[in-house]
Amino acid sequence: MIKTPHKTRKIAPEIHWVGVKDWNRRMFDRLIPLPNGTSYNSYLVQGNEKIALIDGVNPGFEDKLEEKVQQLIDPKEIDYFIMNHAEPDHASAISHMLSISNNGKILTTEKGKGLAQSLYHISEDKIRAVEDRETLKLGGKTLKFIHAPWLHWPETMLTYCEEEEILFPCDFFGSHLATGKFFDEELGDELINLAKSYYGEIMMPFSKMVGRALDKIKQLDISTIAPSHGPIYKDPEKIMNSYRKWSEGRVEKKALIIYISMWGSTEKLVETISETIASEGIEVTPLNLATTDLGKLAEELVDSAGIIIGTPTVLGGAHPKIHHVAYLAKKLNPPAKFLGIVESHGWSGGAVSQLSEMLGGMDAEVVGAIDVLGSPREELDEVVSLGKNFSEKIRNM
Repeated sequence: MIKTPHKTRKIAPEIHWVGVKDWNRRMFDRLIPLPNGTSYNSYLVQGNEKIALIDGVNPGFEDKLEEKVQQLIDPKEIDYFIMNHAEPDHASAISHMLSISNNGKILTTEKGKGLAQSLYHISEDKIRAVEDRETLKLGGKTLKFIHAPWLHWPETMLTYCEEEEILFPCDFFGSHLATGKFFDEELGDELINLAKSYYGEIMMPFSKMVGRALDKIKQLDISTIAPSHGPIYKDPEKIMNSYRKWSEGRVEKKALIIYISMWGSTEKLVETISETIASEGIEVTPLNLATTDLGKLAEELVDSAGIIIGTPTVLGGAHPKIHHVAYLAKKLNPPAKFLGIVESHGWSGGAVSQLSEMLGGMDAEVVGAIDVLGSPREELDEVVSLGKNFSEKIRNM
């Protein structure tokens, strides 16, 4: 059988994508679902005098990375390994490539230097910390390093190629998608939705840092954004404008209802409040946790003005799936302005008080909470009132 070589992709003169498509991966961090797989994008930049490899690939794909680099140069010739981010899906393979090179050195931030030593046991003499806005001349190619901490680890930085106006931002502007299509223009609005889900999962807790990073790069002439997950942006304004909107917490006039039902009572509450909100002219998205994954939830959290949680009571508290999602929602720090809770229980309540305490630290107004014993009947009038009040709050925000 003839082995098909793994192909590289030219994205600019003497700049090639040498990354890997992970078609079969279905979970990231044992938390984030990957229905479309993902990619680990690594880039080889060949100057007239020096060569740099920007970021690496996930553990287990080191040989594929080496093979792709070999199609262009001898890996021994790489002079610099740019570690924008120390997380293993980008940095682990760098140690493998470093071991092949003759005199290669890792360039990263000071905090990145410490992580390279602790995570990958790379000797200090093989790492150099770069200053914010420091430049590196490769001969016809100049790389500028821009410190951007907490996107989404403390050591992160961005790399910018001045001559080709390409920004290599690692996780920043990423999306989880394995596809034969390389550029945003080939995917349309589908990509923005994937990027929005990714933002909710990874970047939303660090929205202030996102805003600061956007401010740092706004003076750059950027023609291409080449992240380390997902397709490359040839129209960078679209994703940059979306990130600006999301980082500023600009919400849409819509309500997100997160719920699960055991015996149908909670579902009746959710159906009633969903129909009420929709009848008031407000967009509403009910997500049943029995069938919805975290990716869709994160996407909706990014710009929903209101969040309503519906749960049955289980052993004196919220259903475990709701408890888990409420914890994550608070940690993800969505920009929602209004909260609501509807609970149904049999012999004992408790979910409303538990969730109210869990979500109390969020910067959002609690519009109402309804606790129903058994299957709801006349209580549905109260639910309708909550839905109308919730809708009015969103409409007048």
